[in-house]
Amino acid sequence: MRLMSKAAAIGAGLLALAGISQPASAADLPKTLAWSAYDVGSTGYAQAVAIGAALKNERGVTLRVLPGKNDVSRLVPLQQEKVQFSAFGIGGYQASEGVFEFGAANWGPQPVRLLAMSNGDFCNAVIVAGDIGVKTYADLKGKRVASVKAAPALNHNTYAFLRFGGLEWSDVEEVVFGGYGASMDAIVANQVDAGNTNTTASFATRIFASPRGGVYPPTPHDDKEGWERMRDVAPYFFPATCSEGAGITTPFEGANYPYPILIAYGSQDADLSYAMTKALFELYPAYKDAAPGANGWALERQVLDWVLPFHDGAIRYYKEAGKWTPELQAHNDGLIERQKVLGAAWEAYKAKAPRQEEAFVKGWQQARAEALTAAGMKPVWTEW
Repeated sequence: MRLMSKAAAIGAGLLALAGISQPASAADLPKTLAWSAYDVGSTGYAQAVAIGAALKNERGVTLRVLPGKNDVSRLVPLQQEKVQFSAFGIGGYQASEGVFEFGAANWGPQPVRLLAMSNGDFCNAVIVAGDIGVKTYADLKGKRVASVKAAPALNHNTYAFLRFGGLEWSDVEEVVFGGYGASMDAIVANQVDAGNTNTTASFATRIFASPRGGVYPPTPHDDKEGWERMRDVAPYFFPATCSEGAGITTPFEGANYPYPILIAYGSQDADLSYAMTKALFELYPAYKDAAPGANGWALERQVLDWVLPFHDGAIRYYKEAGKWTPELQAHNDGLIERQKVLGAAWEAYKAKAPRQEEAFVKGWQQARAEALTAAGMKPVWTEW
């Protein structure tokens, strides 16, 4: 009989303390699972609940969903092993990269791994007032574009769309708002002309119903230069056909990234990650129509060469499903190597970093960019 290692024994004890049982075998899930997810009322939470209902009805597995108001509050339970998985957003990529909130002294780059993702029929977009004649992102030159205070990820998305049109923030009139809702209301009130949103957001419905109306400029999929500019600053975007959301009567060529994504730490048990991934796809018919956007979890909608590496357990499933290739493995290995470069740079920097918060962040921005550049990798962010 093989004895449990000390590390495994400690991990088992932590799981027991958290009220989480362990899997019986590679093909089985424990009777109780826990995820963190977006806050109650969000699309991500609704999809997690729908998946939980399918797990309970079809497998007798209880899924506890812990709502979190922001990326940090969603990742802390995962880091502390109070949950096994998290239904995350693009913040998972930012955690991996050690930027924004995760560039602070108490965080740093996180070795997170993907299991699966939801790619629905909605899109991320910059919604533009319909009364100013804008048809392309290049047409936003000189127009009033919203940014949101203390929302760097949202503002970076806006910037990515500006880059698709060949623009910089300096080419538009940036108008700063205290919150996302205020930035959307300002379009209706004619205080601004454009802002970043989701095509299924309630604010988008309000804008299209207002006297100004609305429009989503497309990101044509054959515009190679536009896509190169966009992905140079936001590599997590990929071409998508947008058919769900306010004001969409005919599908258009847009851009999107997955939401939510199911992540774990790389240290998570491979058998458990395999079983969770397998269950997501086997139970898909039972939950695909149970929440808005839940159809995005379909196996054929998975983007297996995205910006986060997949967990070894998930890869095992994709191999069995005939979806994994040597090229995908090479891509995945490169992403893991990137995490290693970031992790080493973080440890080296922390050993000599200043304690003052602003100085710490600025120093990390420089150290991070230098380490990635030296390794032949794009920093993507040099400041935030």
